Amino acid sequence: MKAYVATTGLAFALLVMAHLVRLGLEGSRLLTEPDFVMATIVPAGLSVWAWRLFKQFREKR
Repeated sequence: MKAYVATTGLAFALLVMAHLVRLGLEGSRLLTEPDFVMATIVPAGLSVWAWRLFKQFREKR
């Protein structure tokens, strides 16, 4: 379970980083597109959630 949570957290974090790179390359006009904003915020939240769960698994050892 720990490996799954870590992999999921990493995948979502990479997606958010890719969106931030795209934002840097294409400019702030992307912030006016609701789909882009939601496709960045949701994975960011899921990544934070996954890493918090991973931290809990590590503390239980």
